[in-house]
Amino acid sequence: MAISLAGQVALVTGGGRGIGRSVALDLARHGANVVVNDTGGGLDGRGTDPGVAEAVVREITGAGGEALVNTGSVVSYEAAYGMVKQAVDAWGRLDIVVSNAGFLRDQAFHNMKEDDWLDIIQTHLTGAYNVLHHAWPVFRQQRYGRVVLTSSNSGFVGNFGQANYGAAKGGLIGLMNVLKLEGVKYNVNVNCLGPGAATRMTENLMPPERLARMSPDFVAPAVTYLCSPDCSSSGFIIEASGGAFGRAAIVRNSQVRLADPTADQVAAHWGEITDLEKAEPWWSIGQSLKDHLAGAQDKGIAATT
Repeated sequence: MAISLAGQVALVTGGGRGIGRSVALDLARHGANVVVNDTGGGLDGRGTDPGVAEAVVREITGAGGEALVNTGSVVSYEAAYGMVKQAVDAWGRLDIVVSNAGFLRDQAFHNMKEDDWLDIIQTHLTGAYNVLHHAWPVFRQQRYGRVVLTSSNSGFVGNFGQANYGAAKGGLIGLMNVLKLEGVKYNVNVNCLGPGAATRMTENLMPPERLARMSPDFVAPAVTYLCSPDCSSSGFIIEASGGAFGRAAIVRNSQVRLADPTADQVAAHWGEITDLEKAEPWWSIGQSLKDHLAGAQDKGIAATT
């Protein structure tokens, strides 16, 4: 059955360029009404340009869809409220939030200025909090919601010169893992995207031949599916890059119990302690994903898979 978002309302932050733009357009192509949020700032987050979001809205409406411009900053708690209110005022609901707003201030850690640390954290991580904190009551009341947080491999495994960016993107994984638990009762799914695409942020990091194969349009389909009623998965990190899709996960092994532990004993058993051959994805503290799914099935309720 074809994926349809007819009757759904989406808010895409950072929706004016790159991955955000491709996501906004794809959600609209599948029937969603879209609030396109973007300040139009530069690659370092400075400056504004309302024309960036306006251009995407024109593309959507020109193709017969419905969309609205929002140029507020996710850093502002009040502006984030305005984005959610704009969607609800216009269409009576909000079903989807794609938290994608962000920029770069790369610098080796020993040279990183406090402002460059704080500005990145505030936009990528606090910005996601600001928007979702206002959207969450709407989701709970509707007993439905879909959230995609744009994370990064920098947050999974690190990238030189991106301590601020990696910390913020790793923080989004932590946010996802809490909200997936709080959202279960209300049919709110929360997932993370680990994208790779040719955007302003990556154009200087990849050779031209690779950039040509890395359109943001190849990332958007994963987001559209995660945002659809067809997708029951929550708490997943989905990688999407150049038409390749996969899953990354935080896993845990069965642990090694030491009767009388000492540092020497830990050293002696280090190979077993760190062996991941039979490790399994976690669902929550003390519970594997497999056990969570089995428990949900035993209770006869829908499980996130």
